[in-house]
Amino acid sequence: MHDIDLLINIGVALGVAFIGGYLARLIRLPTIVGYLLAGVAIGPFTPGFVGDSESISQLAELGVIFLMFGVGLHFSLKDLWRVRDIAIPGAIIQMLVATGLGLGLSQLWGWTLSAGLILGLAISIASTVVLLRGLMDQGLLNTRHGKVAVGWLVLEDLATVLILVALPALGTTGESDGGAALILTLVKAGAFIALVLIVGGRAVPWLLQRIAFTQSRELFILVILTVSLGTALGAATVFGVSLALGAFLAGVVVSESPLSHQVSVDVLPFQEAFAVIFFVSVGMLVNPIDLVANAGQVLALTSLIVFGKAVLAAGIGFFFPHPARTALVVAAGLSQIGEFSFIVGQAGLGLGLIDADQYGLILAGALVSITLNPLMFRLIGPVERALQGIPALWRILNQHGPAPAPVSAGLAGHVVVVGWGRVGHHIVDVLDHVRVQRLVVEMDAARVEDLQSQQVPTLFGDAANSEILAHAGLERARALVVTVPDEASAELIIAAAHRLAPEVPIIARAATQAGVTQLASLGAEDVIHPELEGGLAIVRHTLIRLGLPIREVQKYGDIVRRDHYHVGIDTPAEHRILHRLLDAAQGIEITWVQIPPEHPLVGQSLIEANIRSRTGVSVVAIFRDDQLIPNPKSSTVFQADDRIGLIGDPEDVGAAEAWITDQLPT
Repeated sequence: MHDIDLLINIGVALGVAFIGGYLARLIRLPTIVGYLLAGVAIGPFTPGFVGDSESISQLAELGVIFLMFGVGLHFSLKDLWRVRDIAIPGAIIQMLVATGLGLGLSQLWGWTLSAGLILGLAISIASTVVLLRGLMDQGLLNTRHGKVAVGWLVLEDLATVLILVALPALGTTGESDGGAALILTLVKAGAFIALVLIVGGRAVPWLLQRIAFTQSRELFILVILTVSLGTALGAATVFGVSLALGAFLAGVVVSESPLSHQVSVDVLPFQEAFAVIFFVSVGMLVNPIDLVANAGQVLALTSLIVFGKAVLAAGIGFFFPHPARTALVVAAGLSQIGEFSFIVGQAGLGLGLIDADQYGLILAGALVSITLNPLMFRLIGPVERALQGIPALWRILNQHGPAPAPVSAGLAGHVVVVGWGRVGHHIVDVLDHVRVQRLVVEMDAARVEDLQSQQVPTLFGDAANSEILAHAGLERARALVVTVPDEASAELIIAAAHRLAPEVPIIARAATQAGVTQLASLGAEDVIHPELEGGLAIVRHTLIRLGLPIREVQKYGDIVRRDHYHVGIDTPAEHRILHRLLDAAQGIEITWVQIPPEHPLVGQSLIEANIRSRTGVSVVAIFRDDQLIPNPKSSTVFQADDRIGLIGDPEDVGAAEAWITDQLPT
């Protein structure tokens, strides 16, 4: 019998993490809360199954590596530079003051200076995962406020890397030894950084390009894992610096490749799976009994993280040339700690700078602050209104002008388009051409920038995995168009949208025939199967080339669409009725023609134009100023740019169309 203890631990860890994460989302909390509580449930301090802490901790190291690799991959000096006026000084001041406050609090508890410094550093760093989720749920990710908060966190991420490099020097005993160790560590780190950026910056993008040419997805994923893990292990074993620094630099180097977007997609499953195990391993270190026994310390630390950091960040933000709302958004986003605080705490625990109880206190502060963070975002509006109620104070705080209105403000009768790929791009262009307001929900940062440069209202976020649709003004929209190719995501989007605005028509794209039925059952009124439509177009052109009548070819296409799309029409009677309706509709073919401004018809009434006697066709409708005029009266006067509907024999209709568009003689 093979030893399957490791597999059992992995299976149990993932299973309880799934349950915890699912329950957390049901009550609208970040999934990290569920993962941490799952770790507590299988930890050594609670009854029931006890996971192997050593095995899970080693797997958690992979979580750290992939988390830091993802940070490096998405690390953007450009984002930081755009908001450098507030993000760089604000983040530095906030981290220094928060570290000092944490250190001061620890001294009241009688901790050592090194332990207090670890505590201060841990609480000075906010969770990027939690911040991005909060901004996305509130529809703030691509606003000025969100960009400032993200830039602030980018600098904190960079500071985290430097902290992890310098921490080993704190573990030395003598003061002189500590200084020498710090210098040696920085020299090693500098040599490693130079080697990776200079050599790796050229070799890794070239290697990725070469592997991509093999057209093997397996090899491409394998080289990504080799680069990320190999660089991290090389940092630790050869240069004696942290795994986290190596993984971060690997991500930075890979981000220089034109294939970095594909790398991000391919590495995401590994990052998310091992990050979950990392959070579970962190939760396993929490002793609930000790936390209850030290409830006063937990309350004090949590208050410092949630309220102290929020007041500190807001106070700093008010001094910079940005609207007051920006400072409030940054304050809400930074009022928590998360994954990087865990990494710093684990480094301190491994170096003997803090003990397990002290680390557990950091974890408790993280757990409570992450749980409360959605509430902090919801308090932005009430706090802003309360400050506005004190005009003198508000003038001081908001001296740099009012905050920009929400993206969906002022939109009504618009169309919400989820996804700006090939299909979404075409829909947005067509809506612009027909002068219909539109709002795009997109999760690709580059596409969002393109949309914003074109002045298209855009929400940045994942509509399938956040509450961003709540900020799209669906209740005022004319329609929702879901263009994402992934059916699982489309199902989540349609279900959420139907719950938010049941009356809004939903047009969706299905990837499979079964998906047509499923998306319709969730609330989509019109479901399009692109492969079916493409196949019908090929069949149509083929049959026409073979000389079959166009009317019969069109009838065949309609029957195929009926069989595939109208899944609720099952009985023979319904089929017969539908056939008659289709046949009746086929007997009337309306051709729409637009009247040029200079055409002689402009200014003539229908009876004066006498189109029927001239061409043999009849005018059955006029489309003018977005309004349809059916069966126009003989006194109706034609206007420039009217679109008129014509019926008649194909030859007569063709001649009339040529006369109207080209002004040919009749």
